[in-house]
Amino acid sequence: MLHVETYGDGPRATIAFHGWGGDHREFAPLAARRPPDARLISFDLPGCGRSPPPPRWDAAAMADLLAEAVAECGAAAPTLIGYCSGAALALLAAERAPERVARLVLIEPFAYVPWYFRIFLAGAFGRRAYRAAFAGALGRRATNWVLRRRQGGDEDFTGAFARVDPEAALNWLRFFAGLGTAQRFAGLRLPTDIAVGERTFAAVRESVRQYRAQWPHARVHRLRDVGHLPMRRGARQLAEIVFGAERAEAGNP
Repeated sequence: MLHVETYGDGPRATIAFHGWGGDHREFAPLAARRPPDARLISFDLPGCGRSPPPPRWDAAAMADLLAEAVAECGAAAPTLIGYCSGAALALLAAERAPERVARLVLIEPFAYVPWYFRIFLAGAFGRRAYRAAFAGALGRRATNWVLRRRQGGDEDFTGAFARVDPEAALNWLRFFAGLGTAQRFAGLRLPTDIAVGERTFAAVRESVRQYRAQWPHARVHRLRDVGHLPMRRGARQLAEIVFGAERAEAGNP
């Protein structure tokens, strides 16, 4: 059973999947900008926040678990949001029952695990490297410095990892690394919006290109003056995309 937070009680439902190392709180700034007719539902993914680890970490079992969680929300034709690596989870859930999903919104999506995160999957060395980078305050500060240099800005990329069990974080990373490429989801033909920050990582820009190669119909929205943590500075722009006003600048990243 996944922990669920529901913001609002409007008839128009949006179900949100957070990214690696996060929890449902990632979407609170977006939920605060929902219109009166909208309801935002956010899970703590398995092993994150208040949700227990999954019985199995394989893709089929996870897709079943997520699709069941979506169905239990009782939302008719919801929009599914996936942020960061959570984009792949929104896609897995949609793949199980695409006829029950109205639209996809992928925010700063990763279509693959970049090399600088794959280092953490290198056996005992990777486990030690993960703990050095994310488990302690000093390591998180150093990792923040490196990630900020990759995109500019002053965002705190690692603060949430202080609350994440290292084993769950590494299991999720292995899970994402085993999903394959964006081509896996080529068969999905749902209305799709992709939101990407102007100052994001190169791996996200490449991921957007890969998703667009599968779905030429997808609309790409550039978030002005925003990096990989768009809920902080881009919540207004995201609300326009997610909840329907769609006044954000559209185009290729």
